[in-house]
Amino acid sequence: MAFFLLRRLGVMLITAICLTFIVFFMTNLHPNLEKLAKTQGNFRMTDEAVNSFLERNGYTQPLAVKYGEWIGVLPSHRDTDDEGKVTGRCIQPGMDAEEAPEYCGILQGNWGYSTVFKEPVEDIIGKRLALTGKLMFWVMMLMVPGALILGVLAGMREGSRTDRSLSTLSISMTATPEYVSGVLFIAIFSSSAVGLKWFKGTATSAMEDANLENFLLPVVTIALYGMGYIARMTRASMAEVMTSQYIRTARLKGVSFPNIVMKHALRNALIAPFTVIMLQFPWLLNGVVIVETIFNYKGFGWTLVQAAGNNDIELLMAVSVVSVIVVLVTQLISDIGYVYLNPRIRLS
Repeated sequence: MAFFLLRRLGVMLITAICLTFIVFFMTNLHPNLEKLAKTQGNFRMTDEAVNSFLERNGYTQPLAVKYGEWIGVLPSHRDTDDEGKVTGRCIQPGMDAEEAPEYCGILQGNWGYSTVFKEPVEDIIGKRLALTGKLMFWVMMLMVPGALILGVLAGMREGSRTDRSLSTLSISMTATPEYVSGVLFIAIFSSSAVGLKWFKGTATSAMEDANLENFLLPVVTIALYGMGYIARMTRASMAEVMTSQYIRTARLKGVSFPNIVMKHALRNALIAPFTVIMLQFPWLLNGVVIVETIFNYKGFGWTLVQAAGNNDIELLMAVSVVSVIVVLVTQLISDIGYVYLNPRIRLS
């Protein structure tokens, strides 16, 4: 197991470097840098003024050098303007240049400064990630038990009326995107046109004080979409396990059907759904963009939209790094859990 973990951690590190470099390359293309310069200065800036801004802030350096500065393995670029003021990545607003560190990349815990929100990127990421984490927690609390119950009930008796009904329900949930179900929920349960003003059509107030009135609709909107997919996977795995030889042997020995399901079939049937459940975490982290926009919930997905729309390179890179880390960590946990759930893999 130790060798397995070391190998996986090595692969994760290489993958993280490759993915972040690709994102860094895409965000540092000249059209994006030109838009950044005009956003910070004036949209009527001449090409000479744009080039001067980019050179003054170190954006014209070779890509590998800029990436090394961003990681924190190379000294940060500094420049002195006409007034003698020293500027650079390590020098935050209000900071003395002599007190600023020489290295200030990701390894040093410096994620940069947001050009849109005018505050350190790490503060923005921490705040918005906590809001999305709260949303993800309640989505998982609703989605996972509900999906497992639907899948197990459908797979216990393959081909029965219950199986067909629950399978149809699962397919319907998976086939309905969040932007459709979210709008329908708002129109039915929050709009004055219908009259069922049971919930609020916005979740902005849930950022400070979450309750059923302002938080239930976005949670249900996200949970229903993922629930159908997990339920289908659980149903297929359960149906396969119920036809196994050891299940037939247990039936011939006179073991009751509930005991067969709970003690013999359920653990093996949960091996495949466990992997799918773990994959929901990166999907929830980045897939809630639409729902957070619809319900005006300013979480991690909303921050991604703001960073991309306003060409906030530092914030966009930080969001990408967090997304990559979440994907890789959940994949590692999924692999470890799969090994422990499946004795054949563990013994081999």
